[in-house]
Amino acid sequence: MFTKILIANRGEIACRIIKTARRMGIATVAVYSDADARAPFVQMADEAVHIGPSPAAQSYLVAEKIIDACKATGAEAVHPGYGFLSERTSFAEALAKEGIAFIGPPVNAIAAMGDKIESKKLAMEAGVNVVPGFVGEIEDTEHAVRISDEIGYPVMMKASAGGGGKGMRLAYSEQDVREGFDAVKREGLNSFGDDRVFIEKFILNPRHIEIQILGDQHGNILYLNERECSIQRRHQKVVEEAPSPFVTPKMRQAMGEQCVALARAVGYYSAGTVELIVSGADPSGESFYFLEMNTRLQVEHPVTECITGIDLVEQMIRVAYGEKLAMTQADIGIDGWAIENRVYAEDPYRGFLPSTGRLTRYRPPSSASPTLPPEGEDFNPPPLGEVARSAGGGLRGINGIRVDDGVEEGGKVSMFYDPMIAKLITWGKTRDEAADKQIAALDRFEIEGLGHNIDFVSAIMQHPRFRSGELTTGFIAEEYPDGFTGAPASADLIRKLCAIAGVVATSNSERARHIDGQLGDNLAAIRHWQVAIDKQKHDVTVHNGQITVDGQQMELQTDYVPGARMVHARADGEALAVKLARSGSGFRMTTRGASHAVTCLPAHVAPLSAHMIEKIPPDLSKFLICPMPGLITAVHVGVGDKVEAGQPLAIIEAMKMENILRAEKSGTVKSVNAKAGDSLAVDAIILEME
Repeated sequence: MFTKILIANRGEIACRIIKTARRMGIATVAVYSDADARAPFVQMADEAVHIGPSPAAQSYLVAEKIIDACKATGAEAVHPGYGFLSERTSFAEALAKEGIAFIGPPVNAIAAMGDKIESKKLAMEAGVNVVPGFVGEIEDTEHAVRISDEIGYPVMMKASAGGGGKGMRLAYSEQDVREGFDAVKREGLNSFGDDRVFIEKFILNPRHIEIQILGDQHGNILYLNERECSIQRRHQKVVEEAPSPFVTPKMRQAMGEQCVALARAVGYYSAGTVELIVSGADPSGESFYFLEMNTRLQVEHPVTECITGIDLVEQMIRVAYGEKLAMTQADIGIDGWAIENRVYAEDPYRGFLPSTGRLTRYRPPSSASPTLPPEGEDFNPPPLGEVARSAGGGLRGINGIRVDDGVEEGGKVSMFYDPMIAKLITWGKTRDEAADKQIAALDRFEIEGLGHNIDFVSAIMQHPRFRSGELTTGFIAEEYPDGFTGAPASADLIRKLCAIAGVVATSNSERARHIDGQLGDNLAAIRHWQVAIDKQKHDVTVHNGQITVDGQQMELQTDYVPGARMVHARADGEALAVKLARSGSGFRMTTRGASHAVTCLPAHVAPLSAHMIEKIPPDLSKFLICPMPGLITAVHVGVGDKVEAGQPLAIIEAMKMENILRAEKSGTVKSVNAKAGDSLAVDAIILEME
């Protein structure tokens, strides 16, 4: 077995690989850029080598620097993770020339299947169903328009070397092609060093299913069941699960055998994923089309590990060393259900705008859940320090909760890399159990300092359509057409939050009352509160351990102490974890996929609040404001230009994705304050309208 391997990647996947290698007794080498000098993966590895500036094109994408690091440290093999150099044939070839093993598939398989254009040609020759489209070289925008007209709208434009949702644009019209084609080329070049684009028919109401395959260098190839990856936003996966609630045993076998045959045709070994699409228009529901093959480990690999018990990273290392697979197809079963939510640095309340900044607070969820105490005993919530991180707690984490991350409190999420903060994986005996564990764990996942999507993915876990398994890639657009404002809260949940708010207000009041001289002498205890949640007022009393909300008594146990930012509670038998944060004169309570504005006023003072004047925010509608930190790549208008609502005004790039900023209304450009090449902070003014 290898004695030392180098990980040519960063973040959570580098941490993930290091943990498995450590368990196997293999020493590890990390490589890092300026931005990652203090990252957890650098500290975890046995050795670390600096390879350049923060931009990936000057560090993680420079093969020569990776090879030099191998030579300097004596690393015998390289695991590329995913993204970056993981599907570069030139990188695998360069390693081979230096006698360094590549922990991945053979070069010919990467060339044949990693290139989306060539892989489609190969699939067609092998008799595999493929999505109709144009798989040749596209010369320019005009050529792209002609091709799209011939295929018929809608069409999907994809970077040939793309992946991870980057370098993709959906076009419903000629105008969409003209606006998006060059952007796809740029994203492909910036992220993958390849600006080739192909165009295919967009299948309406599709489900995105993928088959995990695993092969060795002795001709053995297995399929490790399927993953459902239909819930996506901007073609970026958000939720993944295994198995799929849609796939039947007959369909699973047909998909698996076809994918194995395709892999065998190119002599594939190592871990790989064949992505398939199922049309919602097919009456049988069992027709599927080949989309592409990813010749690497996938972000969502943990859900497959959870239901099969197979460590894919370990298998990749063993296969690269030349070992035979220790299992056969008959050994591959399905045990339970696993769901993965990607926790992104983005603000769903502001149109999912990317968010960068420092993690002023980062506390992954505890693996345990509060339980009702035995009769007569006090309520004892679980310790916050026990975290089920990566393979350290086993493939299923601890109690079915696993966190794969590569950040820590005080670290930064920068604009240079992918916006994913962590992956939360839960396992249960049933799909509902796995989803319920997601909701509970997300409530206890504390992130402050930047925007994140925890509320959003929690809302998905609770959504009736998700729970029924009726998924398509249009799920998010269809269920949240007007954006995300938080998961709807039932009257029962609001009632429980009112009770918790009353306890918080009473505890804080009691603390102040017992601090000598803080609020005067002989201050009477406050027991009666007016609690306003999202501006809806409720009457709450807290006295001698008895709590009433709008006249109804409630059983409540909490662990709250003044100053706490998380409350674990049992309200009428239901376990709740509620995050607390100061906000102006009140605070915010966040749980169950929504953040609620809360004020607590003594009941005798509350009537006076009606006389307070509410501050009216300024009108900013005439300004085009930068929605996120990023780089301006284009400004399409100048002073004096007349614009119409919906017209593109500027393009900003953040986290390797281009975002088109459009006019909200018609008008004339009064001034332009930014130009292409400028790096702007969030809320910077790009231009002003008359």
